[in-house]
Amino acid sequence: MYAVVDVETTGGKYGEEGITEIAVYQYDGHELTDQLISLIDPERPIQPFVENLTGINQRMLRNAPKFYELAKRIVEITTDCVLVAHNASFDYRMLKTEFDRLGFDFERKTLCTVELSKKLIPDVGSYKLGKLVRSLGIPLSDRHRAAGDARATLELLKILLHKDGEKHIVKNLIKAHSNFKKPKHLLKLLQTVPATMGVYYLHNAKGDVIYIGKSKNMKRRINQHFSSSGKKQLRIQLETDSISVEETGSELVALLKELDEIKLHKPKHNRMYKSSFIKFGLSLAQNQNDYQVLRLVHANPEDEYLTTFKNLNSARAVLFHYAEKYSLCLQLLSLDKKVGSCSLHLKQECLGACAGEESSESYNQRVQQLISDIEFSHTEMVIVDRGRNPEEQSVISIENKKLVGFGYINLSHQITHPEALKNIIYPMKDSREARHIIKSYIRKNKNLKVIPIHSK
Repeated sequence: MYAVVDVETTGGKYGEEGITEIAVYQYDGHELTDQLISLIDPERPIQPFVENLTGINQRMLRNAPKFYELAKRIVEITTDCVLVAHNASFDYRMLKTEFDRLGFDFERKTLCTVELSKKLIPDVGSYKLGKLVRSLGIPLSDRHRAAGDARATLELLKILLHKDGEKHIVKNLIKAHSNFKKPKHLLKLLQTVPATMGVYYLHNAKGDVIYIGKSKNMKRRINQHFSSSGKKQLRIQLETDSISVEETGSELVALLKELDEIKLHKPKHNRMYKSSFIKFGLSLAQNQNDYQVLRLVHANPEDEYLTTFKNLNSARAVLFHYAEKYSLCLQLLSLDKKVGSCSLHLKQECLGACAGEESSESYNQRVQQLISDIEFSHTEMVIVDRGRNPEEQSVISIENKKLVGFGYINLSHQITHPEALKNIIYPMKDSREARHIIKSYIRKNKNLKVIPIHSK
């Protein structure tokens, strides 16, 4: 029995994608015996390029079933079947990912029609599904939709099975996947973990912390640790004896607490504490013509910077954004090394500092505005974010532009001065990494509430 399957997905980071549509055709080698076709609410956003490719958008999925509502049906229609797909490793991985999130071990043999076609139909110009089936005279409608692609794959399978009359090649290409079985104690531990935002701690039999992580869904993330067959994850699985968690409500609190706790405990399976994740910094200088120059430099642990970055790509992307927002010169941002006017000046987006058409006084005013915007908005302030429940909010305290700590307040609580915070703030160590996390979070969350605090 064969289960010919195709899934459409949200796109996104590896392991974080979700299925938006599925089609399964059950085939016994002679006739179609069952089928399943359905949109699926992935509970996560669809990447724009995927939406353009498939035509599936969030509006279409508003009333679609979630994966867990279809899981039993998918198990039933694929039981005792070889899972067939065009690029089977992708479709199988996506199904396994969704079942892993539910804590269910999904294991099926697979057969890839790309590999099978290369064996039985050599010297074809392309083995992409669309071009391949058209070259064989197989009709293909609704390209990049699950039902259309799965149906075309089924017709392709029929031709391939006919060409391999003795089924020798088919049998050799059927892959059995050894599914990692979670030890019973890990499954039991996982049951105690909430599916909420927070920081989690994995402990060995001695109680020592061996790994610290944060997640928007701690249950899902720890399940990924326990389901992976990578070397590091297998070591974690063998050593984990207990789990403790701390719900934070706020992602910012979770990020800061994760950093603080890793530096404190130095867990053997965390690498973050071994070296700073900050690689580049933005410094301020002045050239011979009195123009203020913003320079991107390799970060020195001993130096302070206007702002910091994890990698060169993100740094350059932010600087290009600054150039456009503040009409700054690419040459004075060290982004354009050519002689003469910068490329933005040619587009009339730079006011001409590079060509001597704008005074240093005028240009430097906008640089100072940028510096003011990327610094903390107040010397003393509180950042207000989500709490652990609807009745509370989290607060992150900043004094002298340095991190003090975090706490939680009731929605009715009024923040007015530093003394009102002292009893609720859990102290945290200030560091360049912590300030980087805070500034990055503020930059990405424009509607975040920031309250200035005035001393008596």
